[in-house]
Amino acid sequence: MTITKEQNGQELSIALEGRLDTTTSPELEGELKGSLDGITSLTIDLAALDYISSAGLRVLLSAQKTMNKQGSMVVKNVSEEIMEVFEVTGFSDILTIE
Repeated sequence: MTITKEQNGQELSIALEGRLDTTTSPELEGELKGSLDGITSLTIDLAALDYISSAGLRVLLSAQKTMNKQGSMVVKNVSEEIMEVFEVTGFSDILTIE
């Protein structure tokens, strides 16, 4: 998986490419933990994400909980396959998806 970060003041954009699964989710979790201090707006771009597992969902949920306390989080460019996972798991009700 490739993680691309772009920070502009208190706004952070993260683009994910590849597979977010048990192997790669700790990498994203580490990136987020080290990057969210002082961030009020987090955007996660899933345009190039092919697959998400329950481990990946857990990392997104953790990021959402953190951002609920300090600002907002948006998930954008979600493919049909990943949107289906979000709907089946109830994440479509938890996350702000554009």
